[in-house]
Amino acid sequence: MLTKFGAAGVVAVIAFITISARPASADSFRNDQWHLRSLEISKAHSISKGAGISIAVIDTGVYPHADLRRNLQAGVNLAPGGGDGRKDQDGHGTSMAGIIAAHGRGGDGVLGIAPSSKILPVKITNRGNSMPAETMTKGVQWATQNGAEVINISAETGPAFDLADAVHTAISDDIVVVAGAGNKSKQAIMAYPAAIDGVLTVGATGRNGKVAPFSITGPRVQLCAPGVDITTTQTQGRYVDTSGTSAATAIVSGAAALVRAKFPQLSAEEVVHRITATADDIGAPGRDDECGFGRLNLVKALTATVPPLAGEASASPSAAASSAVTAAPAPTVSAVGAAQAGGDEGGGGRGLVYGGIAAVVALGGVLAFVLLRRRRGGL
Repeated sequence: MLTKFGAAGVVAVIAFITISARPASADSFRNDQWHLRSLEISKAHSISKGAGISIAVIDTGVYPHADLRRNLQAGVNLAPGGGDGRKDQDGHGTSMAGIIAAHGRGGDGVLGIAPSSKILPVKITNRGNSMPAETMTKGVQWATQNGAEVINISAETGPAFDLADAVHTAISDDIVVVAGAGNKSKQAIMAYPAAIDGVLTVGATGRNGKVAPFSITGPRVQLCAPGVDITTTQTQGRYVDTSGTSAATAIVSGAAALVRAKFPQLSAEEVVHRITATADDIGAPGRDDECGFGRLNLVKALTATVPPLAGEASASPSAAASSAVTAAPAPTVSAVGAAQAGGDEGGGGRGLVYGGIAAVVALGGVLAFVLLRRRRGGL
């Protein structure tokens, strides 16, 4: 992961670009959460706060921060040391959980996108510079078997058959899987799980509403969300400002929780379809490689009339929609393709997996296990 102090190796990088530590006594955190105003969070929360939705955060564990504690459930630690996932020596998982589900303390502290949802911490590493695909696979499997309705993976790792299988199983079990597209570095290649079919792959936008220069682009990107200067929770009761596709991914996971709570009848595929179909098109007309179908529009995702996918029941909201939305195709739940090879793969079978792995090796063998992040201060 890239940091203010230099590049941390290529073994693994969490999808953070920057982190700036903040004093725990500061009172301006809610005002600093510009992304909440950009997403019109007050309007969104008048419709849904994600009540009852369980979101697995596959990461470095989650510290029981005061702004998050009520929404933090017992999870699992698959890294050395035992425990239930509610310890975080690194801080990345705590930051992601806060973006998703922080409830704050009245008007103080930080607020998450889905402040009535529940976080299932799935700790797969003690430090953000080591995340083997095997451990990530176990994390996805545990989340699938333990009631997760959304899985947030703000991280990357190398291509692996078992990870692809675990993700496909999760999607088949009606779980929304959200992953970061990754941050550009010397190896600006989209890795797993973002390159797996069926994953809601997320890029980042800046304060100006345009795609962030660090956000990896490609045909797998489905959506963008704010990912610059995002204020959130940190270990030991602290706060941080963070930038990267990690943060954008957490915002979209929160959005998925809001939609699932508002429309409990929708399948995971329809949830993804609703979120992508209501996105604001910010690039060239139509889908593009920078932000897929566009930038997340929370209020529209919760209020618009979205034609269902073929064969699905209608999912009109109870509130009057502001406008009709043309359906956008959701990601397919098929075999793994290689985003870095050029385009979406439509077929099935292990042959596509081999193609994806070969492309990764050819384009940069150093991708073995990658999680993209750069820090600015602590974490």
